Amino acid sequence: MYNFIDAGIQHLCETYGIDNFTLRFAICLLGSFPLNAILKRLPDKRVNLKCGYIIFISFIYLFGVMNLPSGFRTLFISSTFTFLITRFYHSAFMPHINFVFVMGHLALNHIYAHFASNSSNVNINSQIDITSAQMVMVMKLTSFAWSYHDGTYLNKEEFDTQLTKYQQSRAIKSHPSLLKYFAYVFFYPTILTGPSFDFVDFDSWLNCEMFNDLPESRKPLNRYHQSKRRQIPKNGRLAALKVVQGLFWMVLYSVLPRYINITTVLNSSIFMSHNFIYRIHYMYLLGLVTRFKYYAAWTISEGSCIVCGLGYNGYDKKTGEIKWDRVKNIDIMAVETAQSTRDCLEAWNMNTNKWLKYYIYLRVAKKGKKPGFRSTLFTFLTSAFWHGFSAGYYLTFATGALYQACGKFYRRNFRPIFLKADGITPTKYKWIYDYLGDYVIKISFGYLIQPFLALGFTDSLKAWASVYFYGHIIVLVSFFIFKGPYAKSVMKFCKSLQSKEIEALNQKRIEKDISKSSGILSDIIKDKIEYEKQATTNSDEELDPLELHEMNLGIPNIDDADWDEAKEDFNKFINEYNEWKDKKGLEIEEENLSKAFQNFRNELAETANNASDTTRKMSFSSYSPRPISKKDK
Repeated sequence: MYNFIDAGIQHLCETYGIDNFTLRFAICLLGSFPLNAILKRLPDKRVNLKCGYIIFISFIYLFGVMNLPSGFRTLFISSTFTFLITRFYHSAFMPHINFVFVMGHLALNHIYAHFASNSSNVNINSQIDITSAQMVMVMKLTSFAWSYHDGTYLNKEEFDTQLTKYQQSRAIKSHPSLLKYFAYVFFYPTILTGPSFDFVDFDSWLNCEMFNDLPESRKPLNRYHQSKRRQIPKNGRLAALKVVQGLFWMVLYSVLPRYINITTVLNSSIFMSHNFIYRIHYMYLLGLVTRFKYYAAWTISEGSCIVCGLGYNGYDKKTGEIKWDRVKNIDIMAVETAQSTRDCLEAWNMNTNKWLKYYIYLRVAKKGKKPGFRSTLFTFLTSAFWHGFSAGYYLTFATGALYQACGKFYRRNFRPIFLKADGITPTKYKWIYDYLGDYVIKISFGYLIQPFLALGFTDSLKAWASVYFYGHIIVLVSFFIFKGPYAKSVMKFCKSLQSKEIEALNQKRIEKDISKSSGILSDIIKDKIEYEKQATTNSDEELDPLELHEMNLGIPNIDDADWDEAKEDFNKFINEYNEWKDKKGLEIEEENLSKAFQNFRNELAETANNASDTTRKMSFSSYSPRPISKKDK
């Protein structure tokens, strides 16, 4: 079938020498702004009209601009499976089965793309392009399944005790219509690049309930009905600023890779002709240039969501300001000024971090228990599989785990040296620590991401070898210093330079002197000293509460790893499986599958019988699944 949009784009590329993918990508990103201006002005109560408009534009993007009919098929398979399993399969295993299917489907495409990239006989452009969109959709579909499970299958006690406040706020109480569901998963402003967002946010925006806290005076007048006001507040200036920022990053990324690229790093005859200092800084610049691509895509997508109103995140009554950061995916300033691995990862791909935390890390943990080794392992593997199967991803993630451990060593022992006795107020030399931390993290991340760019195992090692594996050498030295035979002496020396520890030590000396005197006060102080000794014995080093159980981008904190806990977790998992099997869990799930198929057939039959009723719509909006019983679990 002739595609006139594709033909026009091809002609522009050939005539003006524009990169084919870049032009298509830019059309979809920038084209969303005028299209969203139309979307936000559709009648607030015409929900089906807005959903139809969203799906129609997505079809134009996928079939016309991107020319990816096979890509649409890929997205349609995963999204349809999630719709059907959440609607008809009444089981506590539903979110897990959905996760396995959509992640497995993504994994197959990653594998195909990986092997096809090494074949000169296969055109892989379409596969690679749609895989990025599929990665975004996987986050949407898995979060949708869990949110529907939370809102429909859990009783009140389970809902209140098993879920975090965030998970409770994401719960879906009733299954959406087919039209609304596909409008959510095929939301055109974010379909190619993200960011991902939860269905409850989309539904609240679609019904304009999101703007209930906004004063009427901040809502614009309706041009055609002056007595009425539109729900979505004006946001053109902020959106325009996001566009300008995105275009700035896009221009930089289109120009700079000609001069700074991974090919130069892998070309030993060129790269090794420069000195070591030049090479490590070149790697930093290469990482910076690579980030420009993501800055451009995510900034423009965020601006597009702001235009249609989805970026609205509440009204501050005190300041009178409107927050527009609901779908914010990156804090560029925080990334570029980060002084630790943790700070950098927290500000990067923020919605993916939320997805991994709330829909993987906390979900794998046993009910009523804190996340342990099982959660850490599954989150790490999910993040790695989600990105793809190239060896470079795994090398980067594994090294990132080492980085996080080293970062904690230095933060716990060096940072307090530059703080006053209260542990908060900086000394006049704190700027030295900040500057060094900022510089070290930049250089370290330049080294870290080389495998992410080289992808192949041999090329990744070649890139690291060009700088003599200095990143890993520093990691090994750090572990020897802070975890080796002299660790206690090193930490004791560091504490001797910390104002907080010096003051605490002086206080203990005074208390010790008092305890030697007679009286009731001396007995109290003796008990206090004994208690502190026991606490010190049980915990060799003070842990930062903010650093516990973090899994930014699925990168674990290996210095907190407890292999006895890992063994215990594994044994618990085996015991849970055996208990489930003994309770005839497999037979129960077979029955649930049979019921799901029968429910599906009944609903199709009911729809067919009412086909002559012109008022009935194919939305499946009347179906309400029964909550699963304790027996089903």
